[in-house]
Amino acid sequence: MDRTSPTSTSTPSPTPAPTSTGTPTHCPYCALQCAMTLVRPEGAVRLEVTPREFPTNRGGLCRKGWTAAELLDHPDRLTTPLARRADGGFAPIGWDEAYDRWVAAIRRARETYGPDAVGVFGGASLTNEKAYQLGKFVRIALGSSRIDYNGRFCMSSAAAAGNRSLGLDRGLPFPVTDLDDAHTVLLIGSNPADTMPPFVQHLAAARAAGGLLVIDPRRSATAALTADGAGVHLQPTPGTDLVLLLALAHVVVAEGLVDQTYLTERTVGLGRLRPTLNAWWPERAEGVTGVPAHRIREVARRLAARPRGTYVLTGRGVEQHADGTDTATAAINLALLLGLPGGRASGFGTLTGQGNGQGAREHGQKADQLPGYRSISDPRHRREVAAVWGVNPATIPGPGVPAVELLAGLGREGGVRCLWVNGANVVVSAPDAVGVADALDRLDFLVVTDFFLSETARHADLVLPVPQWAEEEGTMTNLEGRVLRRRRAIDPPPGVRGELRIMADLAARLGAPGSWSTDPAEVFDELARASAGGRADYSGLSYALLDAEPAYHWPVTPEHPDGTPRAFTDRFGHPDGRARLVPVRPRTREGRRAALLVLTTGRALEHYQSGTQTRRVASLAAAVPEPRLEIHPDTAARWGIGDGELTEISSATGRAVARAVLSTAVRPDTVFVPFHFAGTLAVNRVVAPRTDPVSGMPDFKATPVSVRPVREEGR
Repeated sequence: MDRTSPTSTSTPSPTPAPTSTGTPTHCPYCALQCAMTLVRPEGAVRLEVTPREFPTNRGGLCRKGWTAAELLDHPDRLTTPLARRADGGFAPIGWDEAYDRWVAAIRRARETYGPDAVGVFGGASLTNEKAYQLGKFVRIALGSSRIDYNGRFCMSSAAAAGNRSLGLDRGLPFPVTDLDDAHTVLLIGSNPADTMPPFVQHLAAARAAGGLLVIDPRRSATAALTADGAGVHLQPTPGTDLVLLLALAHVVVAEGLVDQTYLTERTVGLGRLRPTLNAWWPERAEGVTGVPAHRIREVARRLAARPRGTYVLTGRGVEQHADGTDTATAAINLALLLGLPGGRASGFGTLTGQGNGQGAREHGQKADQLPGYRSISDPRHRREVAAVWGVNPATIPGPGVPAVELLAGLGREGGVRCLWVNGANVVVSAPDAVGVADALDRLDFLVVTDFFLSETARHADLVLPVPQWAEEEGTMTNLEGRVLRRRRAIDPPPGVRGELRIMADLAARLGAPGSWSTDPAEVFDELARASAGGRADYSGLSYALLDAEPAYHWPVTPEHPDGTPRAFTDRFGHPDGRARLVPVRPRTREGRRAALLVLTTGRALEHYQSGTQTRRVASLAAAVPEPRLEIHPDTAARWGIGDGELTEISSATGRAVARAVLSTAVRPDTVFVPFHFAGTLAVNRVVAPRTDPVSGMPDFKATPVSVRPVREEGR
């Protein structure tokens, strides 16, 4: 029996009784959050997934969703705390001893170096309840400012752009079903045919109208959907999307295609924007991007021809750059010039990647945010949240540092010395992956909570087992800002503890102020109160409402109990209600030599994020067992690389290997590698820790590299 107990006296939510129809829930992977039901067929040992009708997926699932339940009884599952032995291996220990070691490490770090020597790296797969409680735990139980999360690698540029241009960051500010009636959809830097396949059905009308417009350096599965008259594929050199967007906007302005009434009534800044567009006429942009000038004009005119029914959507391909915020801003500028955001049957949006990429950044995991998307630097916001937490606002630390900076400082003077990684696998997912692994080893103490022994967990002093998605209650917020219920279908294995319980136990041992419930429903109620009045306001929501009706899009308040499926219909999020046209300019890229190729990274259909889960699903791993280097046949011949040959990719930062696949789907100056793999197969070993100065987003999509064949034994 554990000698400590949570400070809350609440009774945890019971596991739902099994029903003949199973347990309705949502997929554990991407932000589409496809609806599914977990059932146990008569006589079966394992739970099985059946798709469920829902607006986002309409009964469809991708390969990852279909196989999600296979991980629930995987033999690699962690079920007991593990502690590092003197010989470098791990030994099982009890929870009491694990807590003793962890609390002792926290106290040593704080006493020796100060409160900011203790930190947390979170994840965008965590439920809203866990993400909220984690931000609260760091700030008032640890007294530290040092928290950030892997969503910094996903949506941070789009979020920064949305906040400064539109006054609000909500991935899709309209229901995904609005796209069903679109005749024109511009997709820039997104490949949903591989990353969220059920989404593609919402593009059917645009394809039928010949209006699917895809901007991508690769002829991806999504770009291939433009064939046979279904649309247009523009294939720029990686890292030149900003110039291409400026050229599209140039055509719209120069040819008088703007919505002048909309610009006058709903925006400010056109006068400052115009001069920055003058320099990027299509012929000049062609010289930078490689996209023919006539195709640029063709796409711009198509976008402007019938604004009602036209949408502009962005993804990681434009955002994961050192100028990602400006590039996302340029896409918003283009949409505003056309009068799309907030319009009838039109809009701008960004396709969130991770399962709770929206909710996990709204409630306190980001270095500079408090719950409800409040600013941690705003005195009023601090007072409002402190009142809910029952603490003095002065005790809440100020802003911390973004993820790449947090990781780079581990174990160094002024940096974190004792780190908890919860819901992330930074040894695979972060840029300069080898440098990150070295940084973890510099720490005085590393704790990792996970359900498998991930590559990051292998560096830990303490590994703690936590529940999987089907073993917990909670909420997730999908790419539309729709708040959804995650339901527990089975109990976790004995010995596994949820993060709410872990935080409550630690808070009690540390003598932390405030209440620390272990019941997700109670934590959600507190989250709702803490978010009241913020941009992401959940104050009108409760589990009872979400269980009865799953269609609530935030903000949901007592005054607006039906929620907000479509933002910006009347006003934007700035105090004056107007959107900002923000001038942006291309920056000179450093370190690129003509002799080098440009590496761009992304996802494979069969895998998700760092691959901790999908590489353990037999059918998915068999389909794509290792990374594939897509390289143009002419380029491969120039570098002496054969089809199927193991190839080394080198940059100024590091080296990785991948199996070459000759393909005309990539430009001759470009190579593509998915990032789901570990060890020498981790392509993020090659990516530099260079970041966007506004968002802190790493520059994943345009790394100068060289390639060469290697012998199999050198792998």
